[in-house]
Amino acid sequence: MQAVILAAGQGTRMRPLTESLPKPMLPVADRPLVAHTADVAVEAGASELVIVVGYEADTIRTYFGDEYRGVPVTFARQETQAGTADAVRAASDSLDGPFAVLNGDNLYDSDNIETLFGSGPALATYRVANPSNYGVISVDSGRVSGIVEKPAHPPTDRANTGAYVFPETAREWLDVPESERGEHEITDVVSRVIEQFDVTPVELDRWLDVGRPWELLEANEWHLAELDRRIAGDVSDDAELRGPVVVEAGATVEPGVVIDGPALLRSGATVGPNAYVRSGTLLGENVHVGQSVEIKNSVIMADSNVPHLSYVGDSVLGRDVNLGAGTNVANLRHDGADVRITVKGERVSTGRRKFGVVAGDGVKTGINTSLNAGVVLSAGATTTPGETVTRDR
Repeated sequence: MQAVILAAGQGTRMRPLTESLPKPMLPVADRPLVAHTADVAVEAGASELVIVVGYEADTIRTYFGDEYRGVPVTFARQETQAGTADAVRAASDSLDGPFAVLNGDNLYDSDNIETLFGSGPALATYRVANPSNYGVISVDSGRVSGIVEKPAHPPTDRANTGAYVFPETAREWLDVPESERGEHEITDVVSRVIEQFDVTPVELDRWLDVGRPWELLEANEWHLAELDRRIAGDVSDDAELRGPVVVEAGATVEPGVVIDGPALLRSGATVGPNAYVRSGTLLGENVHVGQSVEIKNSVIMADSNVPHLSYVGDSVLGRDVNLGAGTNVANLRHDGADVRITVKGERVSTGRRKFGVVAGDGVKTGINTSLNAGVVLSAGATTTPGETVTRDR
C-alpha cells in the first residue's frame, strides 16, 4: 500500500525556525522530523512513499531522493497550501488502490501504524485531555461513527491524529469545498468514508503533533530517550559520559567535559573543555560548545556556537547562531507559572514550567547578554554587550 506523507506546509507556528527551512526538516534526534514519519510508514509495510511538498520543497527532495530505506519515493507538489484535502489531491495521480495518509510533522508509534495499515479503511485516534482543540472522533460498536472539528462540547476524548487508511474510491472525493478557515479539509473526505464504509478506529499509544517550538523539544525528548550508547567520535580520557550518550564519528569531546544522557552529538560537533551537557540535548552538525558552558535539555542546530561561559536551558537555537561570552538564558519564571511565548503574534502558554528561548538562524548576542524565559529572537537578530532582553526581537 502506498503512503502519502504531507510535508508541504510553511510551519508558521514554528517561526522563526522555519523562515528558510521547512518544518518537516527540523531536527529530531539523528534525522529530520519527516524522516521519522517515513520510518514508521516503511516499517508498517508501505510499498511506496508519496511525499507532498511545497514550501522549500528542494530541501525535502534532496534528503529523500528517489528511494528511502529500499522503498521508492515519489514527490507531488502542492502549489499553494490550501488544506489537507488539497494536499492529498496533489498526490492523487500517483495513487493506485487503497492508500494511507500521514502528517509529515507528527510523531507516531511504529507498532500502532502497522496496525492501522492492516485495518483499512481505518483512522488513528489518541485520547487527549482537551479534545476541543482537535478533530474529535466518535466510535460506536467498534467502528468510527463520526468526526467533528474542534467542538465546544466534545462527544469523546478521542482526537483525530491525521493518520488514515482510505479506500481507493476516496480519490474521487478529494475535491471538497473550502471550510470556514478557507481550506479544503481532509475531514470532509473522512466524513464521507465513514458514511459509506466501516472505518476501524486504531488507538495510538503515543502521538505528538510537532507544531510549535516547545513541541520540537518534546519530540527530541521522545527520540533521544530511545538512544543506545554509542561512542564513535574522539572522546578525551578526562571526559565523563553518563548513560545513553551518542558521540558520532567526527565529533570531539575535550577534557573536563561531563555529558549526562540521553544526549546526541552529531558529526563535527565539539564540546569543551570543562563543559556540562545535560540530558535531553541535541547538538547538531558542527556545533561548538566551549569552555565552561552548560547546555540543558536543548536543541542546538547545525553550525551554531556557544563558545564560553554561558548557560542555555530548555531552548531551541537555529542554524549558525552565535552566543557571545557570558550569554545566559533564563528558563523559569519566579512565580512558577508556565512560560509563555509568541506564536503567530499571540502570547500562548507552552504548558512548561521550564522553557528558555527560541533563536532563529543567524542570531548573534553580545557578551554578557541575559535572555528572559519565553523570548523569541527572529532570524538575524542581535543584542548589544550587557543587554537584558525581556521582549521578543
